Amino acid sequence: MAAPPPARPEVESLQAYSAPLEGRRGLLRLDFNENTVGPSPKVVEAIRAIPADQYAIYPEYDGLRQAVLAALAAAPGTIAIEQVGLFNGVDAAIHALFQAYGAPGDRLLTTSPTFGYYTPCARMQGMAIEAIPYRLPDFAFPFEEMLAALCGPPSGAAEGWCPPRLLLLCNPNNPTGTRLAPETVLALAAAAPKTLVVVDELYEAFTGDSVLPLLLGAGGHDPEGQKPGIAAATAAGADAAPETAALATAAGADPFAACPNLLVLRSLSKTAGIAGLRIGFAIGAAAVVDRVSRVTGPYDINSFAVTAAFAALADQAYVDAYVAEVLAARQWLVERLVAAGVRHHVDGGNYLLIWPKRPAAEVDQALREAGILVRSMAGKPLIDGSLRVSLGTREQMERFWGAFEICDASPG
Repeated sequence: MAAPPPARPEVESLQAYSAPLEGRRGLLRLDFNENTVGPSPKVVEAIRAIPADQYAIYPEYDGLRQAVLAALAAAPGTIAIEQVGLFNGVDAAIHALFQAYGAPGDRLLTTSPTFGYYTPCARMQGMAIEAIPYRLPDFAFPFEEMLAALCGPPSGAAEGWCPPRLLLLCNPNNPTGTRLAPETVLALAAAAPKTLVVVDELYEAFTGDSVLPLLLGAGGHDPEGQKPGIAAATAAGADAAPETAALATAAGADPFAACPNLLVLRSLSKTAGIAGLRIGFAIGAAAVVDRVSRVTGPYDINSFAVTAAFAALADQAYVDAYVAEVLAARQWLVERLVAAGVRHHVDGGNYLLIWPKRPAAEVDQALREAGILVRSMAGKPLIDGSLRVSLGTREQMERFWGAFEICDASPG
């Protein structure tokens, strides 16, 4: 039989990102950081109210960007409509930004470990990947190493050096939970004006570390009641880019004027509970959002996702209540882990890392047999041997903890 035509060399050598596909329904899903209870009843009502004849019509997006801006409470600075991009989930936005900005030989700068989808997106564009490890023992952000990689070549290698094309920062980082103060992010963006700095803020709602309130001069919120301190690394960043100290945005001003190389990614999957419908946003300078949007299809987001997004954005009280419930359940679980002497790491996001006493693969399988899914971190740098456990309600965490104690007990 004749062989099919080969794809591009970058694709032929590519290993696809492993995502959840089948066999998860009916189980307690603590493996992919989803909302564990489902969307607001208002979302369900809105979808059920879609008339049957609307199924045959291409989706319309009029007003959705305005709804996003209203949810952001963008004041006193003003985010313009053209500074918001709509995508079929943040995964599609990530793919699109690599298509728009990544070329063979360009460099992607990121951290290690981090969200696994960045790597295949870079490789399919033929990019080189520089992943700087977090600092043990507490997975601190490697600020000095990152700044050096952005601002200059290694000693004696100046000839032909170019700054990275893309810097991908997951904040809080998945899977380590590492949190970055927004001042640190803006310092990195200011220090590397020729690099597109992309901040993946999918888990921001759980810890309040977004750069957007700082850009808007609005202060910001912190669900845990703790303002993120500016550590020594941030101070070093401020020294490297002092203009970040003057980013307070006047009413009506462009919040991205001082950092046109910054793009912020947001989603409704983790908090609003509509991961199955796929809706994500990119917020940044209009020119960047335009370039990223050029490589997407005209109707990538389906009508059901649009309807769900409108309803979810209009019910912030539901999201706030769910976030509060997750944070309370996290505190309960951490207290049990500490009391039992189980090694763990918890910081930002709706997840934590646990190192079982038994081999992680055995505990992972035993939990699955008990109807609970978690995510093995086998083979990931710095965290091999751990399990990433998504956080849900107090009831769900009690179920997990009861099963984990049994599954992690020494056999015999």
